[in-house]
This record gives sequence, C-alpha cells and structure tokens, in this order.
Amino acid sequence: MFAIVKIAGHQYKVAAGQELYVSHIEGNVGDKFEISEVLLSDNEGQLSVGANVKVKVNAEIISEIKGDKVIAFKMKRRKGFRKKIGHRKLYSKIRIESIA
Repeated sequence: MFAIVKIAGHQYKVAAGQELYVSHIEGNVGDKFEISEVLLSDNEGQLSVGANVKVKVNAEIISEIKGDKVIAFKMKRRKGFRKKIGHRKLYSKIRIESIA
C-alpha cells in the first residue's frame, strides 16, 4: 500500500515504514503528526484519487538537519561593490508510521 501526499508544496510517494527528508516541519523531535493532504492512495490495486481518498497518513519527526550552504555573491565591476550572502535550508527527517 502506498499514498501520494503533499507536504509543504511538494508531492511525495510514501509507504509505511519509509523515512524521507522534507522541508522543515514545525515541532520537536519525536512529535507525531498526521498528513492531511493525501492526493492518491493505492490499496492492493484499488486506486482512490481526489475527493474519494479516505486515507490517513501518520508520521513522526525523527531529526532535523541543515542542508548544504548556498552562496549568493553580488558584485559590480569597477565600483568596489561586493556582497556575499549565504544560507542553509532546514530539513526534517520523518518516518511514515502507518497508512490507514
């Protein structure tokens, strides 16, 4: 059994027991939450799409990490203008506990 869910504007194909990295989710490590936006579900060959989906996906936050550093460097030649800006995006590692 699998489902396609929408988390923070991205779509993921998930199955029970799967671990994946998603954009940062508010909460602490160990918190459990329910993913409400289920777009498609498959139960032994029976597909449910759109408003017909009556499936709940439960997940748990395992850890939080930072992604790779992204650097934006701005410069104007012959003006002495240089600006270096960087950031690291936050990600949450979640485990799909059940699809019911």
